[in-house]
Amino acid sequence: MRRRALRVVRRWAAVAVMGALVAGCTTGGTDSESGAEERTGIEVAPIASARKITDAQGVTVTTPSPPRRVVCLVALCDDMLAELGMVPVATNSKLLAHPEFLGPQRAARIPVVPGGFLNPEPEAILSYRPDLVIGLKDTHGKLAPALGGATVFWPVQPGRWQDSVDYLRSLAALTGRTARGEAAEGAFRQRLARAERERAEHTALIIFGSDENFGVATPGNDVAAGLFPKISQYPWRSRGVEGSYSMEEILARDVDVLFVETLSFGDAKSGALSRTLARNPLWSRIPAVREGRVHEVDAEVWAKGRGTRSLRVVLDEATAKLR
Repeated sequence: MRRRALRVVRRWAAVAVMGALVAGCTTGGTDSESGAEERTGIEVAPIASARKITDAQGVTVTTPSPPRRVVCLVALCDDMLAELGMVPVATNSKLLAHPEFLGPQRAARIPVVPGGFLNPEPEAILSYRPDLVIGLKDTHGKLAPALGGATVFWPVQPGRWQDSVDYLRSLAALTGRTARGEAAEGAFRQRLARAERERAEHTALIIFGSDENFGVATPGNDVAAGLFPKISQYPWRSRGVEGSYSMEEILARDVDVLFVETLSFGDAKSGALSRTLARNPLWSRIPAVREGRVHEVDAEVWAKGRGTRSLRVVLDEATAKLR
């Protein structure tokens, strides 16, 4: 039961790869699991205001006027709004409490959607009078009929950093906040390009979990992990949604720097995953553990954020620890 819950929670941050959005697509390097992708371009194409966008999965979103009242059912939505200088009228994410977003005091003023991430209540969503609701396709897609056409629902499904950039561009087009969208994209591209130039030769690893059940974050299934072949040695490849590896396989890779995302389940409080895994006798033999280079990171940002601001935080924290 616990392992199934882990799979569900991690699905918030590990989903199938999708292509660029048709509206406002940009140039740049293409991620590959080999890590041999082209360098990231820093050029930002102009964004034009639009009342209709169509994403690469064929989802068309049309709003009669620029959305102002947005309900966020996925943290990517909160991230995009922050980049555009907006706040949601309600959210079910804790992302905005992070200091790089609103901070805990301001974030506490934003209503929380009843029902949590997995089962947000349609009646509650509509009570906030949204003109746009953004949710995760594989989790919230079933909500569209329940909203009864009373608002516009946009299902998103990011798998790569390029997806996050293109979603931002599309929301900037819909809201008319094009200059802010261009600035946010430019800041992210510049940060990623700098990290690529300073690429570390250390072998890195991102693991996630809440107890002895853990998984490995892999490019293609995880947006943050998709950055790591650009900034370090990252030999981990997808084996399905969880990206699982055994402790023996991790030990064989001589990991130099280890990042740990401790996930929580609902209101339950989980102890640090790294302390739980320390009970495994193989854990202490990993080079990163022996050398004190295990870093617990904020899962709200690393695992769930997935937007350009979250990814800048990931890059800042990761490159500092990889030096």
